[in-house]
Amino acid sequence: MSERAQLDILRPRVLLSAYACEPGKGSEPGVGWNWVRQLSQFAEVWVLTRANNRNSIEAAIGERPLPHVHFVYYDLPRWTSFWKRGGRGVHAYYYLWQLGSYFVAKDLHRDVSFQLVHHATFASCWFPSFMAFLPAPFLWGPVGGAESTPGSFWNSFSSRGKIYEILRSLSRWRGQCDPFVRATARRAAFALATTPETEKQLRALGCAHTGVLSLAAIGAEEFQMLAHIPERTSGPFRVFSMGRLLHWKGFHLGIEAFARFHRSHPESEYWLIGDGPERHRLEKLARDLSVAANVHFWGELPRAEALAKITECDLLLHPSLHDSSGWASIEAMAAGRAVICLDAGGLALQIDGGNGVKIPAVSQQQAVNAIAAALENLANNPALRLQYGRASRLRVSEEFNWARKAREVHSIYDRLLASNPIVAPGAGELQRLGNKPEVPAYRGDTF
Repeated sequence: MSERAQLDILRPRVLLSAYACEPGKGSEPGVGWNWVRQLSQFAEVWVLTRANNRNSIEAAIGERPLPHVHFVYYDLPRWTSFWKRGGRGVHAYYYLWQLGSYFVAKDLHRDVSFQLVHHATFASCWFPSFMAFLPAPFLWGPVGGAESTPGSFWNSFSSRGKIYEILRSLSRWRGQCDPFVRATARRAAFALATTPETEKQLRALGCAHTGVLSLAAIGAEEFQMLAHIPERTSGPFRVFSMGRLLHWKGFHLGIEAFARFHRSHPESEYWLIGDGPERHRLEKLARDLSVAANVHFWGELPRAEALAKITECDLLLHPSLHDSSGWASIEAMAAGRAVICLDAGGLALQIDGGNGVKIPAVSQQQAVNAIAAALENLANNPALRLQYGRASRLRVSEEFNWARKAREVHSIYDRLLASNPIVAPGAGELQRLGNKPEVPAYRGDTF
């Protein structure tokens, strides 16, 4: 038997629950697809995902096969799809999908005898993963959801935004009371949180072994494309923000800060790339602050066009109030752009003081003043701005890439497999031998 064949036999059999999994997409669908690609390098992976993703997945693997990946598709009955229209019932749909997919996974486990079960996308501390009830070591995450908007910012929200925050708080409370969420936490052999706030919540729910792993990452091909974007040393000073125009993204703080900064830099511009329910309110705010001519709303652009806009801008302003990840900042950093963000959520893990500016999220006025001051400083110090950009690109290449994420998860897989002995691959029944030893806390890529 060849060495390659022997290695293939030794690959752990992993069930990956990836509700969102679609090639060529950003956000959660892209996360799911990247986990599949990376984890299949060292494991035999069965991916349980939505049937809705099937066409794009099969087209992608037709061009670039994944020999160690087996896709299993499941969706709720067609009549339930009305819940997702407008996004209002997506949480209920997802909860029921989780429940239904458990029975698919249970039958699959009877045939395959998985050595590990990993719930990887749409992982939230508000919702259970019924995959935890399969008789195999369960890895939960990266999990997000515990991040919250400081109460001092609520007055700056629209009525729609305030209602959203109230409903979000109620959903978090429901999750804390959900016995299935607590059972998921107790049954997790290990849980990865996207932020320290979520890690604290996971421990409160009953997770014995936890760690923090930022979900934000970029693939090697996309990094190479962005890394070739040249530094910007001429033209009007131009700031950009990218993402859905939602109240909690904090773009209203960005416009207010830009208006203050604009008084001393009248040629400067602020570009907003994306669309959403807050657009009209943000456009009105720009008019009211007399900066409408210098604040450009580009709307939702194809991904390639959106990324191309980075070449025409000097830095990213990302004033999100409770982002678990923040892919826009990772893309900007890979392009060598400095980042200004709030010291909140997952973004706080990406900026270390040497590649951008983190603003304490104390109050609306304090944040606006601090962002304006940061814009002033970086506009007046192009050398510092370029220094931050170079440090940003280096940080992405070393830390926020999918190969690094895969190595970190691989190390967790190895520890979980070592602490849960099972029969050799190919046997018909999973067996636990002896007591499960303690799995020490995880930080970075070491235990």
